[in-house]
Amino acid sequence: MSRKEINKQPIAIVGAGPGDVELITIKGRRLLDEAECIVYAGSLVNKKLLEGCKADIHDSQGMNLDEIITILSTAWKKGQRVVRLHTGDPSIFGAIKEQMQQLDALQIPYRVVPGVSSAFGAAAALNAELTLPEVAQTVIITRQEGRTPVPELEKLQLLASHQTTMLIFLSVSMMDKVVEELIAGGYPEDTPVAIVEKATWDDETILTGSLKSIAAQVEQAGIRKTAMICVGRVFANTDLEAVSKLYDRSFSHGTRKAN
Repeated sequence: MSRKEINKQPIAIVGAGPGDVELITIKGRRLLDEAECIVYAGSLVNKKLLEGCKADIHDSQGMNLDEIITILSTAWKKGQRVVRLHTGDPSIFGAIKEQMQQLDALQIPYRVVPGVSSAFGAAAALNAELTLPEVAQTVIITRQEGRTPVPELEKLQLLASHQTTMLIFLSVSMMDKVVEELIAGGYPEDTPVAIVEKATWDDETILTGSLKSIAAQVEQAGIRKTAMICVGRVFANTDLEAVSKLYDRSFSHGTRKAN
């Protein structure tokens, strides 16, 4: 393949998965192996993913947007295969829109390769099904308002009124406030809560409790970041009566008749 042909390849914005190096997609792994320039989110991406890569590797945790775009665009203009590596799935709190807008302005093509979100890594760590028949059929992915505001209609207290499954990113350092907002919004104090720190990593930590107890548990464990707050009845330790119609022998659907 000529350099001219390589230069037609878009920059790949790749989801690295939640931490476990085997939870990157096959496509993502291939793109890393083929890359000649990688810019990765150093504070969150498992660096073991970069072992054996032949690319020039840049850690973006100390960079601003302009510096990131300069590295990406310079490498692409040289005809290099370029990967921007984000944690989890880049579409969730990945700050990729601003990068894509800059690349659009420079008329540099890109593509997004999805990854396994830490939200689903946390659910897997808990052996939890996020949607259970007649228990919860909606999953809210959000965060507590902090230095970065949230839209007025998406305040945690308003979202809590649905009392469904909630996965709260970037908020464990404000656990007292999170609990206050959730209870004020309607969740009972005995609502099950799980905290999954560094989901799928070797040093993963799990705390389970209720809205009444969880803030004290987080404080005692010293968890301050890189943790998912999982709220809702689907995280109850007791067995829930949650049987779907999908495999119910008395229920007919498009591929099976009741018997």
